[in-house]
Amino acid sequence: MPKIDLYRNVHMGQRARLFTLATELGAADITRGAAAAEQAERCLAMTRELREHADHEDTFIHRLLRERAPEAADALDAEHVRLDAAFTTLDEQARALPGTPADALPEAQHALYLALNEVIGAYLAHLHLEETVAMPALWQYAGDAELGAVFTAFRASRTPEEALDDLRRMLPALPPAVRAAIMRGTVEAAPAQEAELLAAATTTLNPGQRRRLYDDLAAPQTPALEGRP
Repeated sequence: MPKIDLYRNVHMGQRARLFTLATELGAADITRGAAAAEQAERCLAMTRELREHADHEDTFIHRLLRERAPEAADALDAEHVRLDAAFTTLDEQARALPGTPADALPEAQHALYLALNEVIGAYLAHLHLEETVAMPALWQYAGDAELGAVFTAFRASRTPEEALDDLRRMLPALPPAVRAAIMRGTVEAAPAQEAELLAAATTTLNPGQRRRLYDDLAAPQTPALEGRP
């Protein structure tokens, strides 16, 4: 039976979108129309999402971790302090960007780019700690039933719109077989809405990913995969 991994898939989606944001912010023509405001809002939206993600982990995962492996939980708490400082700096620079005079925009854009990459560096270290310290501790000290209950409680807390957003953020970064396993479980839970769910959840996939997903869903079902959604 594959291990239940509470971090793997969502973290893969976060990494992909952080890297894309950094690349596109660095290459943007910040002088064009509303480009400064658009790039600033993308950075602000990312920090909002990462803060919300941290709140979800505290509510649904780290409470169990504190009970079973308090040293690992303490290490994560220390990481959150460092991350909060990096988020604050990025937010401040993003909010200032749209009002920057034209002649100062190139340097302000690069400063925002550096602040975003500071967040990315800190966040990657945080994800690594969760995946290589916190998750192994949970595998050691918590049973499958408890880890499965974490997934169940988190899913129950999400509205249908939030659940779709979760899928859109995660699916493009996952291997085809994992992507198919997640979507198979999603449509099996609501068979009457299969077509609508597939169309809504796959808007962030590129055409090749979408074709592969539909092909995989039409094929005979494969065994469950490590890193369940």
